[in-house]
Amino acid sequence: MEKLQAQATQQLVDIEAIREGVVILKSGEMRAILMCSSVNLALKSQDEQDALIFQYQNFLNGLDFPVEFVVHSRKLNIADYINDLRELLKTQENELLRIQTEEYIDFIQNFVAMQNIMSKNFYVVVPYHIAEGGKGTLADRLFSRKTESFVKMTDEEFLKHKNQLWQRVENILSGMRAFGVRSLPLSNTELVELFFDLYNPGETGKQFLLSGEIH
Repeated sequence: MEKLQAQATQQLVDIEAIREGVVILKSGEMRAILMCSSVNLALKSQDEQDALIFQYQNFLNGLDFPVEFVVHSRKLNIADYINDLRELLKTQENELLRIQTEEYIDFIQNFVAMQNIMSKNFYVVVPYHIAEGGKGTLADRLFSRKTESFVKMTDEEFLKHKNQLWQRVENILSGMRAFGVRSLPLSNTELVELFFDLYNPGETGKQFLLSGEIH
């Protein structure tokens, strides 16, 4: 029964594999995902805002392929931070500091629980279509129930297509640096964790979502 449920769940996921930092969809299309820093326009002067917007427009106008910007919001998870504090508490010999650390842990936990603090991550999705017919946004592709045949690739074909995709990635990296946004392609593990979070918003911890080939 559990095996059947797992198979049914995998049919809803349009991802065939994650390989060498590349998301391969069941249609054979490929995606690279970049995590990006943010820029707070509100803290900039009017001239700085105008300059950033102008540079951003130039960046978009200079692209000859589509990209998708994604903002991922989720409730702030402080479990690792709290665990680190508790480990520190075990080695604390000063009684006063021990009491203060315990009070601090309680304060942080209660504050985050009451305020419902959200964390935001920013991503750029860079597509590469191996064959024609790959249209739609990442959300459309990933959450679609339509099944398509996976385009099998040899190692040589994958390397060729990955190089084409990475040329686009380098274009995005350099273009975004021009207006002060740092970006970095996600690794295999980071991609798996991202998609696990997307499909399991109520879960925490590092899990592996896919049964496809992961290198």
